[in-house]
Amino acid sequence: MDALDREILSALQEDGRATMTDVASKVGLSLSACHRRFRDLEAAGVIRGFSVELDLDLLGLPFEALVFVTMRAGDAGIVSAFEEAVARIPNVVQAHRLFGEPDYQLFVAARSKQHYQELYDERLSQLPGVRRLNSTLVMKTVVEHHAPV
Repeated sequence: MDALDREILSALQEDGRATMTDVASKVGLSLSACHRRFRDLEAAGVIRGFSVELDLDLLGLPFEALVFVTMRAGDAGIVSAFEEAVARIPNVVQAHRLFGEPDYQLFVAARSKQHYQELYDERLSQLPGVRRLNSTLVMKTVVEHHAPV
């Protein structure tokens, strides 16, 4: 991957709906050369697909929390059961397994403080292997999706 590939990726992260003609123009390549590089990036797995960015406020989920999870044990069965259970909770927008403590970070979106409390009491605290949950509320999103290229 070279600097032109990185420019293509950056342009696509800025606007995933940009046409290949727009991207080629922006990075200074012919349409065919840009398209070939795009296909190569897809084939290499660098570009895994395209998705839609959703506005959680407009979806009625303005209450956002980061939940840090510390597990009781780290054996494969508990970890697998926890991760499968987390994946089934629609309000968990993202989940990351971490090195060290805590073991996981969850990004949770809820309708309200009350709704979050219900999710916390009825779903999150009941997840397999959980020893401790620690929540913090999101005040403001500073960087939504930063292009690392």
